[in-house]
Amino acid sequence: MTENATTETTAPDTEAVLAESPTNWGKWGPDDEVGSLNYLGPEEAVRGAAAIVSGETFTLQVPMGSPGHGDPVWPGREQIQRENVMDEGFFQRGEGDETPGGAHYADDKATIYLQASTQYDALGHVWYGGKIWNGFDATETVGHMRKASVLPIAQKGIVGRGILIDMARHRGKDHLDKGETFTHVDLVEAAKAQGQEIQPRDVLLIRTGFIGHWYETTPEDFYADFCEPGLTYSPELVSWFQRMEIPNLVTDTIANEVTMDPNHGVVLPLHSALMRNLGVTFTEIAWLDDLAAACAADGRWTFLYTAAPLKVVGGTGAPVNPVVIR
Repeated sequence: MTENATTETTAPDTEAVLAESPTNWGKWGPDDEVGSLNYLGPEEAVRGAAAIVSGETFTLQVPMGSPGHGDPVWPGREQIQRENVMDEGFFQRGEGDETPGGAHYADDKATIYLQASTQYDALGHVWYGGKIWNGFDATETVGHMRKASVLPIAQKGIVGRGILIDMARHRGKDHLDKGETFTHVDLVEAAKAQGQEIQPRDVLLIRTGFIGHWYETTPEDFYADFCEPGLTYSPELVSWFQRMEIPNLVTDTIANEVTMDPNHGVVLPLHSALMRNLGVTFTEIAWLDDLAAACAADGRWTFLYTAAPLKVVGGTGAPVNPVVIR
């Protein structure tokens, strides 16, 4: 189901495209700020723990501040800018404050885009029609996010049964091509080919191989005609996510969906249809290659998924290092 994700037509208004898109607004009350993460309670944590067999542990964050090649980020964002403000060089130059006992230390600081590494989006990160998740007014984002920020997600934490769908391996590729799309039907078929079934309230991890490709190519090639592979919008796909009560979508792409919707020419419509309307949390830029290799080796594609983004007050997103135990 590979499609070219470019269009020569003028993109319609997002609100018009998503006119048939269902919402979960009000489902958990008028003040809710974590959306579909409400599906993850103690029973889902126990169900996730039951998927542990070998006890192998995998961390899913990409490195921050890789020298030379750099980090994959959304075009226009910058990777972390980290610098030492104290180290042995300072002491050798007489610039370090000596302490009783003579211990030396290193210290550093960083300027970062909160969404320039593996990260969780706040539910208020993307919107249309002047309303963010749960019907909060978009003016709640001015200055800092007073509603639907990443903080409530970080305070709750995410624990549940995860399932990895390896679309790249399913299609016999190291990585999907730019603009290559797939649907919920493709996900179900790929899961069946893996001997698995996506179950209600699963944390859904999808490997495209695209972030892995970043480390194998040049930044110039990666960003040329930039259009990531990924899920593509349809009312049926959104209804499937709602019916399956999917709490969290995790992918090894920067934006969790094909960049330009090939059917309407709208940029990132699933951010609105799933995040804004259903309250599905998005985890982006995840490192899934090592986990996928282990799953393919023994045919076990489910595991305990845990994550807790940084508690950034008013943040539109925050870095995270998810931990998977299988």
